[in-house]
Amino acid sequence: MVGRPNRPSALSATPGLAPQPQVTFSDDNSRVSAVLPTGESVTVLLYGATVTSWTDATGAEKLWLSSAAHLDGTKAVRGGIPLVFPVFGTAPDHAQTGKLPQHGFARTSRWEFLGKSTSESAGGSGAADLTAKLDFGLSAAGLDEAARKLWPFAFNLIYSVNLNRESLTTSLVVTNDDDKAFDCQVLMHTYLRVKDISNVEVLGLESAEYVDKVDGAKTKTQAAAVTITGETDRVYTPAGEAVTVVEGGKKTYSVTRDNLSNVVVWNPWTDKAAGMGDFEPKDGYKNMLCIEPGSVSGWQSLEPGDAYEGAQTITYYS
Repeated sequence: MVGRPNRPSALSATPGLAPQPQVTFSDDNSRVSAVLPTGESVTVLLYGATVTSWTDATGAEKLWLSSAAHLDGTKAVRGGIPLVFPVFGTAPDHAQTGKLPQHGFARTSRWEFLGKSTSESAGGSGAADLTAKLDFGLSAAGLDEAARKLWPFAFNLIYSVNLNRESLTTSLVVTNDDDKAFDCQVLMHTYLRVKDISNVEVLGLESAEYVDKVDGAKTKTQAAAVTITGETDRVYTPAGEAVTVVEGGKKTYSVTRDNLSNVVVWNPWTDKAAGMGDFEPKDGYKNMLCIEPGSVSGWQSLEPGDAYEGAQTITYYS
């Protein structure tokens, strides 16, 4: 071959696409995981569309998951981010949801994986700014017969889990596909992992009213930062959108709500943890704090064709 001094460079030297997020299924197709090129990851169990893991680039876990959690589809998952719909707790006096089990059926139904997408976060470029979005769906057709009898409405849920380098966003869209109105409540039961609950403060709830479910559902007002010194189960209605978790004087997480009016703060403490068979280790309450954005102090009433959307964004600080 005659040499050409100005011949094109070899194809292998041509710049290619930046590394892309990788999305994989488990061997038994029970869960889907996304990993960013920079190492952050999220795993979602199709049973309940439950986020069971969220790690940073070093592999450090941000969510608390009980070592005795049921991950085989036999029971709602203890830990991670279970979804509450269409009722928070139980509502025996509510005509439409009064017969449903605690926290409804979303967390105990198998969801359909609808697909993935990737994008570049605002203001950035390259692999370090890529995000991965996973979408899941559940409709009346996906419920078991018992659940359909207890809540006989046509509906559609789209749940999106969006992973980027410093944060995780989960959003739920509820659509009424029925010919009659229905009421619903929504909550994202997020278990954050902390090092030592005795060193934790929650900011952003000062001056907010809350219902203290440990003290006879009395309505109270938060005077200062929230600290956890015993069993805690409170439904706050704060004015601001963001709640900050501080541990040992250092900001660890912020949780920002979008169109979700309430924040539940929950920790079972010693006695309640001991009484839950799927809560392990029993002293695990020292390493978790539930900050749960939701719309649960009243009802979202959706007319036929109406939709409701709520979301949370959890940001961690290294």
